[in-house]
Amino acid sequence: MIMAKNLQIHILIDGCRRGNRASQIRLYEHFYSYGMGVCLRFSKNRDEAMEIVNDGFLKAFLKIDQYDSDQPFKPWLRRILINCSIDYYRKYHKLSEPLEVAFIKETATSTYNDALDNLAFNDLMKIMQKLPPAYRMVFNLYVIENFSHQEIAEKLEISIGASKSNLSKARQKIKSMLGASHGIYLKSGKNGG
Repeated sequence: MIMAKNLQIHILIDGCRRGNRASQIRLYEHFYSYGMGVCLRFSKNRDEAMEIVNDGFLKAFLKIDQYDSDQPFKPWLRRILINCSIDYYRKYHKLSEPLEVAFIKETATSTYNDALDNLAFNDLMKIMQKLPPAYRMVFNLYVIENFSHQEIAEKLEISIGASKSNLSKARQKIKSMLGASHGIYLKSGKNGG
């Protein structure tokens, strides 16, 4: 079944390479939910996420010749969607909200509570979408996508200190939204944040 599905996807990709509109529509429909899942984490609402997804698919179709068919398609598409999310942030949010430059040192004693794992996807999306764009972007890139602070700083055109500060502030806001009284803490991630 998986082999047949992969073959079908590669047939659609070949159609996209030839500029076949029906193949583009079917590939879009097949990966739309996946793309929305990625972009919802970076956006403040569904409309913004949909705009990013559409931009991402447009870029994917324009660059489909750069896709290596020997590699899985989802990670390639994910990278495009994340880059589109970053571009959207830089275009619409970076100038509207000042980034915190001061570095706030996190304590190494932060612990991770399984309660965060039990949050429903929709509940987690609501919390993420309440974060200011700068905090949401850094949190997603660092915690979920495993970017380093240096990579984030380069992508967002900010300092490493601003990246660390925004991550710390994002964690603080998430903790307060979840309710510190429940004892829920986010893991520090690599190198203590």
